[in-house]
Amino acid sequence: MQHPFPIRVLFLCNSNAARSLMAEALLRQLDSRRFAAYSAGSTPTPDGQPDPRTVQALAAAELPTDGLRSKGWDEFSGPDAPHMDLVVTLCDEAAGETCPVWPGHPATAHWSYADPRAEGALDPERFVHAVHALRRHIELLVNLPDGRIDRLVLQAEARQLGQA
Repeated sequence: MQHPFPIRVLFLCNSNAARSLMAEALLRQLDSRRFAAYSAGSTPTPDGQPDPRTVQALAAAELPTDGLRSKGWDEFSGPDAPHMDLVVTLCDEAAGETCPVWPGHPATAHWSYADPRAEGALDPERFVHAVHALRRHIELLVNLPDGRIDRLVLQAEARQLGQA
């Protein structure tokens, strides 16, 4: 049975200041008809602001940054939160953390990406490279045929994409 659209996808990372925000912006841009993109982190930035280099890299890729903010994942685990269909962790730390129990028991996947904000990572090109790397995975996701999007198939496909 085909899943009703939109498919709600939550991208998780530690601070929700770079990778997960990039993935959210990319998915919104590449297919907002079939997918609704969200992002969050276990320890969001105190001021809710994305890393400025994230915003610069997204703007350079001609991706909209309006409304992007660093959010805690508890925003998506409460009873009033939208039910997610797919939760994708983007950093190894978030994948290893004890995540909340997500309403609706969504499909899960892990796509490992190095943190462009890592200590000693002063090169802004790291953010540009992260956007391009994430774009490849997001493009594969949005190119799944409608019939391949149900919970179990979506989980299997998304996990396989993380290994590509």
